[in-house]
Amino acid sequence: MIRKALVSDARTIYDLVESFARRGVLLHRSLSEIYDNIRDFFVYEEDGRIVGTCALHVCWEDMGEIRSLAVSEGVAGRGVGRRLVEACLEEARSLGLKKVFALTYKTSFFERMNFRSIDKEVLPQKIWGDCIRCVKFPNCDENAVLKEL
Repeated sequence: MIRKALVSDARTIYDLVESFARRGVLLHRSLSEIYDNIRDFFVYEEDGRIVGTCALHVCWEDMGEIRSLAVSEGVAGRGVGRRLVEACLEEARSLGLKKVFALTYKTSFFERMNFRSIDKEVLPQKIWGDCIRCVKFPNCDENAVLKEL
């Protein structure tokens, strides 16, 4: 079941995101940052346990970002990530956003959802926002993808 995150989910979201951040495949998010942005998050709950999370962050008047997409290894490959991204896209439409982007190592996953690869340089507000805090900045090796809604 997909639902909006609750404040009580923050620690679990943090643990899930951090498990991927330690491997260098997601941007680290502090627990405080997750609490600050809890309204951005969706969770996928299975048998009373959160096994996936994803956030839609509004970052400009017409643009949002899919961020912190993390799915527990035990459920990977079962469509959980796709459903979480779809929930974010549905919310983006309801908010009136025209474009949604992601920075990712899983370009093919997003391309299967009709995102297209773009040059990161077209995302200046993103580059100087979160990216400047990344350990890989300025030598980012992630790919940018964009979907027009």
